[in-house]
Amino acid sequence: QVQLVESGGGLVQAGGSLRLSCAASGRTFSNYAMGWFRQAPGKEREFVAAISGSGAATYYADSVKGRFTISRDNAKSTVYLQMNVLKPEDTAVYYCAASEFGSRFRSKSQYDSWGQGTQVTVSS
Repeated sequence: QVQLVESGGGLVQAGGSLRLSCAASGRTFSNYAMGWFRQAPGKEREFVAAISGSGAATYYADSVKGRFTISRDNAKSTVYLQMNVLKPEDTAVYYCAASEFGSRFRSKSQYDSWGQGTQVTVSS
């Protein structure tokens, strides 16, 4: 497994931007597809975005497409989530996750390593 640590969360007004980072350690980072998920109070954890190990392929939930961008820097073993035009409904704890095998990137069960999460709060 790989160890993951998220950072960059915080409080922002609607329409604002945040960039989340997730630093990985322990294994060869480029071997892992990386995903971002989020969980709001009382709701299930849901898929936000994912990126292949090389960075060539990206996937987004419909709710964030056009506003969020996932990217990675394999030399720094870090994945990012740039979040623009934030809305109050984006408020949640955001988690990064790593997947060594498989291609069902939108599924939580695909991922075998998870970070501790970072809180994002968007005020109206």
